[in-house]
Amino acid sequence: MNPIYLHRTLRLFIVIAVTVIGLLSVFFLSKVTYPFIIGFVIAFLMNPLVNYLEQNAKLPRSLAVIIGLVLIFSLLAGFITLLVVEIVSGADYFAEVVPEHVEKFVDYIEQFIAAQIIPLYNQLASMFNNLEAGQQNTIMENIQNIGGTFGTTVGNFIQNFFEKLPSIFSWIPNAATVSIFSVLATFFISKDWYRLTRIAEKILPNRAKSSGKTLFTDLKKALFGFIKAQLTLISMTTVIILVGLLILRVDYAITIALITGLVDIIPYLGTGLIFVPWIIYEAIAGDLSLAIGLGVLYIIVLAQRQFMEPKVLSSNIGIDPLATLISLFVGYKLIGFLGLIVGPVTLVIIMTLHRANVFKDLWAFIKGSEK
Repeated sequence: MNPIYLHRTLRLFIVIAVTVIGLLSVFFLSKVTYPFIIGFVIAFLMNPLVNYLEQNAKLPRSLAVIIGLVLIFSLLAGFITLLVVEIVSGADYFAEVVPEHVEKFVDYIEQFIAAQIIPLYNQLASMFNNLEAGQQNTIMENIQNIGGTFGTTVGNFIQNFFEKLPSIFSWIPNAATVSIFSVLATFFISKDWYRLTRIAEKILPNRAKSSGKTLFTDLKKALFGFIKAQLTLISMTTVIILVGLLILRVDYAITIALITGLVDIIPYLGTGLIFVPWIIYEAIAGDLSLAIGLGVLYIIVLAQRQFMEPKVLSSNIGIDPLATLISLFVGYKLIGFLGLIVGPVTLVIIMTLHRANVFKDLWAFIKGSEK
């Protein structure tokens, strides 16, 4: 075998091995260091605010970090408080009107059973009695099998649910511990941001430093762009729903619009979690005009989301709309709902690595020098 191709093959295996080992190391280390990863991300996001307070307000960096954390958590707490107040206010309203709607729903079910189910049952019973004994036994066996399967499935579900209850409750103190460590990590990382940056620059070789700087800058731009894009999409959804509900004269339109806008964060399901049950309920309750109006509004929201998401993501992240659409679809097919977020993020990382000439440097290393 030609020595050149042998060396290239060896270098290719080295690149693959280092990449796989690196990814596995990151995966396993992240399981025990995720509070500090969360702290790093928060420190990274609030760094512009801390720099502004430090440079313009002439504050010590430690104080600027504390004020930044207080501002961020105050805004978050204020938003949650506003949302809770709206939800409580809406809950009071629903507590007044829901019993009436439930009563109507029960009446409708009773009428449906009397008009449809009982005649159908009598018809089926008559047909069953006219069958031969063997056919009756076969049908009864199938019904018993279906009932047994259904009972086993329900039993397993209930058993699994109660078996997981301890782990669900044990998550609460774990979440509190993670939150404390994340806040502390945010403080120390943000306070020593530039000192840690200088240490990283000393450790990294010049070539890696240059590529890393480009990579970090592009990822920073893409991350802020992705957050901005999601906030833009959620805001657009909330405004459209609010306008639609006001046109339909739905009570507590602001509360419903805010909740539905937040639910829109959930990939794929999104607003359907609110609209689909609501539309079905209104149709069963007999308010067909409202059900049709909600259906039209839901279709408008879905169309807007599907049409605008690739454009908004591409304009804020800086990648082609078609590539964004492909990444959304491929991500969904590979890992489900979460892929609708992971797909575009992965595409951003790949494009960033390409712009930082990482792939070019790896290819140059694999090819080596020919003499």
